[in-house]
Amino acid sequence: MTDRETGLAGLRLALEADGDGAHPAAWRHSGRAPGAVLGPRALRDVVAAAEGAGFDLVTFADSPLPPGTGPGAAGRLEAGTRASYAAPLTGRIGLAPTLHVATTEPFHLATQLASLDHASHGRAGWVVGGASDHDDLATVGGAALPAAALARETADVIDTARALWDSWEDDAVIKDVASGRFLDPSRVHHIDFEGASFTVKGPLITPRPPQGQIVVLAPDTLDVDARADVVLVGRPDLAAVATRAAKAREAGAPLVFAEVEVVLDAAVPATDRLAELDGAAAWPPDQGRLRHVGSPESLLELLRELADSVDGVRLRPAVLAVDLPVLAEQVLPELTGARVPGAGATLRDTLGLARPANRYAAAAATNA
Repeated sequence: MTDRETGLAGLRLALEADGDGAHPAAWRHSGRAPGAVLGPRALRDVVAAAEGAGFDLVTFADSPLPPGTGPGAAGRLEAGTRASYAAPLTGRIGLAPTLHVATTEPFHLATQLASLDHASHGRAGWVVGGASDHDDLATVGGAALPAAALARETADVIDTARALWDSWEDDAVIKDVASGRFLDPSRVHHIDFEGASFTVKGPLITPRPPQGQIVVLAPDTLDVDARADVVLVGRPDLAAVATRAAKAREAGAPLVFAEVEVVLDAAVPATDRLAELDGAAAWPPDQGRLRHVGSPESLLELLRELADSVDGVRLRPAVLAVDLPVLAEQVLPELTGARVPGAGATLRDTLGLARPANRYAAAAATNA
């Protein structure tokens, strides 16, 4: 369990920072040419704005295939690289890339996330990706995974990553000049994991992450609630969100975040903005998520209602260049107050999650 505050003031806030925004036509408001590659300056500006506004973390969507086929589709670096780029440019905000379990080798996935945690001094998260259809798996020479196989693969990859993050005990690095030893080999462990489709010997090639365990955020559709630190609930109405959040807690998830798409009143009313965007590219309302179209004040009211059933929200602005400034100026000041953590806090600290004990050190202490 966490030590979070209750009510609206305790609501944790995540921002999806991929591309130009959640709407397929968001690129039209970005100032870039159709199909132009999203540059590092845009990424830097969005993450800096999110940190300055008081968001607790940003997430970076990704997919094995390009994000679209329309005129606004653009190439992009994979999410882990984008998060690593943002690490030295920020000092407080959590950074959580999407890495897919079926298209990323588990050992490399765990290493990349551990490296991100070291680079950010303890601010890494991982959004578990479940891309698994024919075209996704074809990018790595694989075949589509049926639901049962994907569920097993997801569980295996999460378990492997967690074991690898523990494969170095916290005090494994000794830097003993007299003996010439950098580490104590008795505190570095093989994990000998055997999954349905892979095996991993271990140990990891980096020391244990500063957080001990990277914060794992899992979409509720993957049904790995018991293995997640944060379950991301995408449901179209408040009652369904509350029901799914309760199920996640019963399974043992410490935190539950609701997914909320956002179109806000700006220089143009939100309904008119959405109509214009939809005229350029359809954004179906049946994505399985709450969607708010309206004023900042009505969004705050929605968040107040959500605070009764969830611990946080992940906001998905339709157009980052338009909606993020409104969130920063008119919404977040009402939410964050004086609770914005200072530089040096880990993402676990920010979310109220305890730093887990190392499984191998704990077993040795028990057997001593």
